[in-house]
Amino acid sequence: MSGRGSGGNAVTMPEGLVALVSNLIDYAGLFPPAGLDMTTTVANYAAYLAGDENWMLERLVLPVARFDEFEAATPRLPRDDDAEPWPITAITVPAADPRLEEDLARIDAFNVTHATGEAGLAVVDAIELRSGASDDIERALDLVPDSIFPFFELPRAADPRGLLAAIVGGEAGAKIRTGGVTADLYPDVDTVARFIACCAAADVAFKATAGLHHPLRHRSETTGAMEFGFLNVFVAAALALNRELDASTMTAVLEASDIDAFTFDDDGLAFEDHRLSVEEIEDARLSFAISFGSCSFDEPRADLRELGLL
Repeated sequence: MSGRGSGGNAVTMPEGLVALVSNLIDYAGLFPPAGLDMTTTVANYAAYLAGDENWMLERLVLPVARFDEFEAATPRLPRDDDAEPWPITAITVPAADPRLEEDLARIDAFNVTHATGEAGLAVVDAIELRSGASDDIERALDLVPDSIFPFFELPRAADPRGLLAAIVGGEAGAKIRTGGVTADLYPDVDTVARFIACCAAADVAFKATAGLHHPLRHRSETTGAMEFGFLNVFVAAALALNRELDASTMTAVLEASDIDAFTFDDDGLAFEDHRLSVEEIEDARLSFAISFGSCSFDEPRADLRELGLL
């Protein structure tokens, strides 16, 4: 699924990398460690949409509980009825919470209000909600309208297949938390590799969030944890969908900390002896490895520039 078309601005990076990072970042400026206020977050998103690298940007991440604040900060929304609405992914209460119906009603009212330029164009077409039980996922799927794509954030379990089974065929995806503000919130490599492999095997789309500000695997100066790189995670995902990777290769992709481990060119990308075409990367991004949430849109781009990729 994708909320926006690829941006029209010209880019000079190899086509394989363009395919990998187009519409990749959901801007989550409201969340830690940035923790920006609503006015600043909305202003930043508007500026990023108007910038030359808007083709890397995807949805704005907005909690349903803060819709009222958003309404007070909407002068920047597009007003022309022919303009493209801001795509929003909304954070709701957990799937087990009986207030989920209330959140979905608020989302419906939000979408009605922002369907015309008078109030500013915006649309919630995805939601994110935590769930640790198959029954809760099935109940939520019965409630969520077809116009909204839900991502269920799964607990850090050794084997996610049971919960993924509840998502299969439900026009829904999974979500993995790849970090946080403290070291204990970072999953190990085996957990992330297993999640990606299980999602690929089940044909369940996923998104990631937290701890992915930087392109490559590295140690965080803030938490001391080994952070995952967004290139690592999304190359691993594209390979998992298109190739049968063994566990050791998947781990090697996720642990690579040197950009020289990857090859990006106009024909696609490669890691060691595993190669993907541009078309295979695009298919993986469109249908499987959807996006990641980041409280910064600047850091990922700055790091890509430092690596000579942007």
